[in-house]
Amino acid sequence: MSRSIGLAHIVRHDDGTASGVWGNYTLQSAFQPIFAFSNGKLSITGFEGLIRPFRDAEPQTPVSFFNACPTVDRLHIEALTRTLHLLNAGACLPQEAFIFINFDPSVFTDRSIADSALRDMRLVLHEAGIDANRVVCEVTEQKSASQETLYNFVEALRANGFRIAVDDYGAEESDINRIKELRPDIVKFDAHWIMQLMESGAGFALLTAMVASFEQQGIRTVFEGIEEGWQLELAEKSGASMVQGFALARPELAPTSFHVFGNESQVFGKESQVFGKERQTPVTAPDVGTAPATVSPSPRPKRAFGRKVVP
Repeated sequence: MSRSIGLAHIVRHDDGTASGVWGNYTLQSAFQPIFAFSNGKLSITGFEGLIRPFRDAEPQTPVSFFNACPTVDRLHIEALTRTLHLLNAGACLPQEAFIFINFDPSVFTDRSIADSALRDMRLVLHEAGIDANRVVCEVTEQKSASQETLYNFVEALRANGFRIAVDDYGAEESDINRIKELRPDIVKFDAHWIMQLMESGAGFALLTAMVASFEQQGIRTVFEGIEEGWQLELAEKSGASMVQGFALARPELAPTSFHVFGNESQVFGKESQVFGKERQTPVTAPDVGTAPATVSPSPRPKRAFGRKVVP
């Protein structure tokens, strides 16, 4: 794969950002902040890049876009989306923040393909002014990727100086043995799975024990899908390193407003509704069935591990 594959489909804009074109789709980057706990407060530590497709100026779901693309094009589309996110991250995100980028290991069927793709990625990073150690590569344990393909790809990422995150931990294909083999820097817990565990005392105890085990191994943890205040409280009590979700901040299309929070002294109390409280942005349109952007300011009902306590 040559470097031109990703850049050939990039459109530059006057504000320094970029969009992509693939067939009759226009692709834009959206970024969602990831927050770290620090002395009872939250500070932004990174951003996840998310693709937002549009067709005839109408927003489409990422799933519908990827399903409409032939499998043979997937490797090139992966290159395009990575290029897009990195260029936009360099243009509009705080310089010290980590950038989480999703990878599908199944498209890197041998080491030569991975090496070529990552060589091109380093060139894009140079253009964007981003150090490799700021990039967190999220890999999902795809059924279509063999164990050998997954392990070889992760080693290629690590050899290029990138950090490794295992995404959707707790889903079907995830298990502790694979974490031991992959030795990631970060584990992102599957949102639906952790919400189920939070619904009972026994489940929450298991969740806390797993977080503690990972932290003892030097693996940081991220709880995704935080949509209500009580979930945030339990995430902190569990010892999770980081949190991400609509209760904290929705994704924003590039260019974002997040650059104003580049100063590390910008920290926020847990009850603060950070970003987007009054924001109206088209990026939310594809997220069908998700929670509102903000938590209601009215007092939350008391809950016992996620269950409402009847007065």
